[in-house]
Amino acid sequence: MTSLPSSTASPEPKGGQVPAKGTLAVLGDPPAFTEPLHVGRPNVGDEERFFSRARDIFSRRWFSNGGVYVREFEERMKALLGVRHCIPIANATVALEIAIRALGLKGEVIVPSFTFVATAHALQWQEITPVFCDIDPKTHALDPEQIERLITPKTTGIIGVHLWGRPCNVDAIAEVAGRHDLRVLYDAAHAFACSHKGRMIGHFGDAEVFSFHATKFLNTFEGGAIATNNDELAERMRLMKNFGFAGYDKVVHIGTNGKMCEMSAAMGLTGLECLDDFIAVNKANHAAYTEAFASIPGISVVPYDSAEKCNYQYVVCEIDAADFGLSRDELLRVLQAENILVRRYFSPGAHRMEPYRSLYPNAGLLLRETERLCERILSLPTGTAIQEEHLQRISAAVRTAHERAGEIRAAFAKS
Repeated sequence: MTSLPSSTASPEPKGGQVPAKGTLAVLGDPPAFTEPLHVGRPNVGDEERFFSRARDIFSRRWFSNGGVYVREFEERMKALLGVRHCIPIANATVALEIAIRALGLKGEVIVPSFTFVATAHALQWQEITPVFCDIDPKTHALDPEQIERLITPKTTGIIGVHLWGRPCNVDAIAEVAGRHDLRVLYDAAHAFACSHKGRMIGHFGDAEVFSFHATKFLNTFEGGAIATNNDELAERMRLMKNFGFAGYDKVVHIGTNGKMCEMSAAMGLTGLECLDDFIAVNKANHAAYTEAFASIPGISVVPYDSAEKCNYQYVVCEIDAADFGLSRDELLRVLQAENILVRRYFSPGAHRMEPYRSLYPNAGLLLRETERLCERILSLPTGTAIQEEHLQRISAAVRTAHERAGEIRAAFAKS
């Protein structure tokens, strides 16, 4: 792997002097940062290597339709994951839609509500009913026991989500699916370069879909991929991503335009060369947050299994309002006032977004753990854009919010 060059380091946000200990913007003090600090600022890698590839793309005049960089990116992904097929796609949502259609899903498909809404949209877009299933509060992923209770004669499949890069209970899901003759697809948008019991994500279910959106630790500007070990399924999905073409002017299958372009693949290859460095930075950030919050009541960082490969691309916290002194939304308000733009992943849950809240108004009755978690989760800035001083300021703001919770709530009551 190529080492991450120092030139790619993020410029220091213009925060000036570190605010005095115990100060908070919501209480009238200067914010910790004068420029916003985002969750998911893109990793870049070696810019010169990318620009070299970009110049080559211009000289070749081959921008799309399976050029040399798309083919190389595919081979590199296959080798890293150890799968038979890993098909580059324009983005992960289109990848989901293609995989769903290629698998012949119809009727009802069981899916978590605690996920990015695109997971459900990919079904509803194709007039397939997403049946929202509750999650295991420990893993934040589909609860296999709840899946069993939702299966009907109309059920054709299950879509699990490897949330935060932590694998679903793939063994239990496979057992349920096998007994009911259901197809299994995994939304692995968070889980590239992660493993389960020593096997890389990409090997499970009938297929797994990755995201390389700009906010992901490995990005292609915009992009995705479908991994599978099923040759027949892979052949069908390759046809579908290119309008069904099986040769020059020969269309043999219905399809769409799901092709990844050369420039996206060039960015993906550049990122792959720095993959170990990206992961090392994420892991160090996760450890720093975990240590900083260990002594603060009511806030806990979601852990990862150190025995498995992990990308550590999300630093996710659960907020217990009773112990912390503020609710998740109150802490979010405090931190955003400091220009620390934390995110509520995933609130309020897909079942409470349109069109689902109108189509399935009672879905929440079976989603107790989902609704509880939607009120507790907060995602913090990480990645190569975050420096040690940033982590110190963020941690100090969280600690001060806990220590001055009473004052903050009084101030909010007056506003």
